[in-house]
Amino acid sequence: MNKYEELANLIYPNIKTTLADLEARYPLRNIDENAMVTRFAPSPTGFLHTGSLFASLISWRMAKQSNGIFFCRLEDTDTKREITGTGDLVLNELSIFGITPDESFLQGGLYGPYRQSERKELYDTVIKSMIIQGKAYPCFCSHETLNDMRVFQESIKVNPGYYGEYATCRRLSVEEMIDKIMRAEPYVMRFKSSGHHDGKITIHDEIRGTLELTENDQDIVIMKSDGLPTYHFAHLVDDHFMRTTHITRGEEWLSSLPIHIELFDSIGWQRPLYAHLPVIMKQEDGRRRKLSKRKDPEAAVSFFLEAGYPIEGIMEYLMTIANSNFEEWRLVNPISNIYDFNLSFDKMTLDGALFDLEKVQSISKERLGAMNAEEISMKAYAWAKLYDENFANLINQNFSYFKSILNIERGGEKPRKDYTKYSDIFPIIDFMYDEYFDKALTTDLPYNPIFSIDQLKMVLNQFLMRPGMELDEESWFENLKLLASEVGFAPTVKEYKKNKDAFLGHIGDFAEIIRISISGRKNTPNFYQIMRILGIERIKQRINKTMSIF
Repeated sequence: MNKYEELANLIYPNIKTTLADLEARYPLRNIDENAMVTRFAPSPTGFLHTGSLFASLISWRMAKQSNGIFFCRLEDTDTKREITGTGDLVLNELSIFGITPDESFLQGGLYGPYRQSERKELYDTVIKSMIIQGKAYPCFCSHETLNDMRVFQESIKVNPGYYGEYATCRRLSVEEMIDKIMRAEPYVMRFKSSGHHDGKITIHDEIRGTLELTENDQDIVIMKSDGLPTYHFAHLVDDHFMRTTHITRGEEWLSSLPIHIELFDSIGWQRPLYAHLPVIMKQEDGRRRKLSKRKDPEAAVSFFLEAGYPIEGIMEYLMTIANSNFEEWRLVNPISNIYDFNLSFDKMTLDGALFDLEKVQSISKERLGAMNAEEISMKAYAWAKLYDENFANLINQNFSYFKSILNIERGGEKPRKDYTKYSDIFPIIDFMYDEYFDKALTTDLPYNPIFSIDQLKMVLNQFLMRPGMELDEESWFENLKLLASEVGFAPTVKEYKKNKDAFLGHIGDFAEIIRISISGRKNTPNFYQIMRILGIERIKQRINKTMSIF
């Protein structure tokens, strides 16, 4: 047994597994040659970020388009930052947006465990092999020593870090390392880099093309003193043995790419392909900045869920910022499923995608407008049950009635688009429920002040004589014009403008008085359809209630 093996066995006495054993345990996946294996790897440190939703959408679609595999791995080795339960929450929120992994830390799979905290055997096996090969070593430097070194490096204006002549523990003999371990000195494990900061590597990024980057020269920590791996090393081991083919991640990880490339090359493993996505940006005071968890409520997907934005609208918006040609495709395919469009890396922007809430709202309004009455009613009810108990209770009293309200002016070439999100619905239609109409009567109704109380009563009594609700809409409106003419209102606005002194008002004024008296407001969806839903008896009751408060 050579000295390196002795050191490796001292550090990992219980690890009998070899790299060959792991290769056999996690064989290459049985998928098509061009199929992608992609992943989303959240940390359990808080809510699902909109940028993470965007990144997971890309990974998921790339896998699905190629008949590949999309899995979710929980990177839970930073125990100090972990918030219990948020890993499960993130995965649940992803599923709300229709992104469901083929394998995950909740459902398992053949390439698990899918929680890094449960993969210690793999990390230890790989590091033990690296020690034997002279590619990893224990470092005994204290935090104080490392800090003093950094201060010194800054004072002489050299690159800070643990490398070359500054990697003091790298120069220890194996005997010295063994002696320190036997004396129970605390240590971390470091990777022995062969790079130099004056050197360059050339690598292809699926989005950014050919990149020339500075080599890694840092002897990075790969295993912390608590026995847990660092992100860099866990990425190496996990993505190799989970057989990930494409790493899609934010461009903030570009600076780490030389480290990851060197790690893969040092062990002789095939590199995955990398695609560094644009960071989602926010415009503020004429400047662009990264969408911020601290400053921007829309940075959390919970913002959209709680407000009731339709999932279809949010995902379509993310598709528009994912590929520059998506909107052109949408114009040609206005009612197609957005996932009929195939994403491609070469159509992704190199600049940060600017988050545009107004565009999200515009797309959401289109998606809600395109739904049939059953679909929007069911989805509104599902949202209300989670976020608006009062609204949910009203819907539950009579779902068919609620659906008939949402069916007003729905369908056809130009459907009405009243709603941007589900939370908009109730404030627009609440007057359709008698208790909310009664509340409106306790406030000042928005009648045009040019009309006296007597004139208002005259209009309402005239309408009650022949409401015409048995007629079709066109005939009903002709009847309304006739009623208006009989009490001194012009049947058209054009006639009124010709001779205002000859009329009390025009047909619009006449109809507005009736509308306010039945709904409590000036503006409503199609008034004829509203009255058909209310029915003649409720119409009469409401008008009489309204006149009783004059």
